[in-house]
Amino acid sequence: MPMSSRLAPESGFTPIAALVLAVSLTLSGCGGGPTPTTYDLSAPRDFGRIGGARATLVINEPTTVQTLDSDRMIVRDSGGALSFLGGTQWADRIPKLVQTRLIQTFENGSRIASVSRPGERIVPDLQLNTDIRSFNIDAATNTAVVEITVKLVGDRTGHIQRARLFSARVPVGAVDGAAAAHALDQALSKVLIDIVRWAA
Repeated sequence: MPMSSRLAPESGFTPIAALVLAVSLTLSGCGGGPTPTTYDLSAPRDFGRIGGARATLVINEPTTVQTLDSDRMIVRDSGGALSFLGGTQWADRIPKLVQTRLIQTFENGSRIASVSRPGERIVPDLQLNTDIRSFNIDAATNTAVVEITVKLVGDRTGHIQRARLFSARVPVGAVDGAAAAHALDQALSKVLIDIVRWAA
């Protein structure tokens, strides 16, 4: 016993630490089911070089309701109730993922002189503010629905220069992970291209 007491302070491994480690290992070994399949969204490339304004643009992270501010795939039933599609997840939170793909779409179309996120030490001419209204599978019509409102705001004046709602619907063959992710990606691509072309 004296030897154990003498070694404990030197090793830093106390009976309490051993108990915490044992509980942690037990919990990690009893994970709640299989790991969800992770899906990503793409930034369109096949719409050609658009050209356009020499403005600098900052794209803020989209706002949205709490349910969509997650990495889960959402299904809306015929009664309007929202639920998560089991066994699936996005590569990031939906607003963060949409922001990243929107920036990349602007870059792919060479649509703007400079496009960036907030905090990248760029003084912008304009800010692009977006709100994700819908990003889900509509089970009643078997369609992927994406709706995003967009506002172009003068950075120095704060005045809204232009505003518009963009939306797209794409049929989905089955309400499962792969089909739903593919349909939502197609719908988002249509919306992203429309936004980039609109932001003249």
